[in-house]
Amino acid sequence: MDMPTTAPTSANVPACVINCAVYRDGVRHDIPLEHISDVLAKDDGSFVWVGLYEPDEHLLDVLQEEFDLHDLSIEDAHNAHQRAKLEVFGNTLFMAVHTAQMVDKHLRFGETHVFYGPRFLLTVRHGASLSFAAARQKLEREPELLKLGPAVALHGVLDFIVDNYEPIVDAFSQELDSLEHAIFAEDFSRGTIQRLYTLRKELTKMRMAVMPMQDILKQLVRIQDFGIPDEVRPYFRDIADHAARTADIIDVQREMAATAMNTNLSLVTINQGEVVKKLAGWAGLLAVPTLVASWYGMNFHNMPELDKTYAYPVLIGIVSVSCILLYRYLKKVNWL
Repeated sequence: MDMPTTAPTSANVPACVINCAVYRDGVRHDIPLEHISDVLAKDDGSFVWVGLYEPDEHLLDVLQEEFDLHDLSIEDAHNAHQRAKLEVFGNTLFMAVHTAQMVDKHLRFGETHVFYGPRFLLTVRHGASLSFAAARQKLEREPELLKLGPAVALHGVLDFIVDNYEPIVDAFSQELDSLEHAIFAEDFSRGTIQRLYTLRKELTKMRMAVMPMQDILKQLVRIQDFGIPDEVRPYFRDIADHAARTADIIDVQREMAATAMNTNLSLVTINQGEVVKKLAGWAGLLAVPTLVASWYGMNFHNMPELDKTYAYPVLIGIVSVSCILLYRYLKKVNWL
């Protein structure tokens, strides 16, 4: 997974603190953690943005005091096994969203817990999650947007998470294309059905991460308080559209994977039927001489070839002609 690369603001800042800054008039100023409450006490239009990666309980307790966060929201942030949701605690919004990342060609999931207030944004990442440094740097190049407050930063974080779903979905599409060629190959491979099963399982997990994001974004568009400017609401709608489109693609891919599994199994069944038909055809061919030989293998005195000069060659000819006729018929009906 992608580890944070932002340098700490001082030697005493824990490594899990990726970003701690105040944005005043759209310009960034790094601050120590202990100065957060002092900055929030000033009504100067600034806001604080703090980013953490897998912090310990002590650090979260410190930030709870600095931001005046609710006990239940901090308790959720301690645990990285929350369902995706949006909850209101006083004048603070708490969001738990699922992130996804391809690590060594395997899908890994993480969580990001977001605390949003009218003058602050706190993000807590757990597990497989890319750093928000790229989203932060992109916004810092547009100070006019940052002047609108932490709602813009919240949009940047959620947009970054949804955008990172798309490369994973593209990788799934390439995998499906590869499996389609493997399905129609001449030789059956057990690994093909295993890959299809694994792909469908990952698509199902991916859907569980993307679908709740749509509900969260729709609530953000409708919510009235918490200092979300009207100018920012269309941006949340845009992210919701992207999430909906990604969810639709995942649903289509799940159906394609299920269809591919059924097609693969059907082709295997057809191939097995063809093998059985061929075996039955050759067994029918062998049945004719076997039947005749079984009759003449009996120790009766009145055997045609014992007292007739050409009886034995005639019998061989009859058996041969019978086998040839049966072979031609079985060939005609595609049993051989």
